[in-house]
Amino acid sequence: MLNEYCWGAVWGREELPRKTRSMLNIAMIAILNRQHEFRAHLKGALTNGVTREEIREILMQVAIYGGMPAAVDSFRIAREVFAEIDGKA
Repeated sequence: MLNEYCWGAVWGREELPRKTRSMLNIAMIAILNRQHEFRAHLKGALTNGVTREEIREILMQVAIYGGMPAAVDSFRIAREVFAEIDGKA
């Protein structure tokens, strides 16, 4: 079901670019505080062209509209993911 509907039916639509979908997803998943999913979607967002600066701004929005605890956890995970990518993990 996940592959068919989430990755197929929704992500396969052309009305929003993948970058935009990734930006929306990392914001929503951060607010839901789903750390494992956030890590995976963060990597996908980078692959889909979302910059680190854009991620920072998204997480600032999360802090204001979703709460500091969700933002703090998300910033921590983002730092870890960036360090992994930079080979500093």
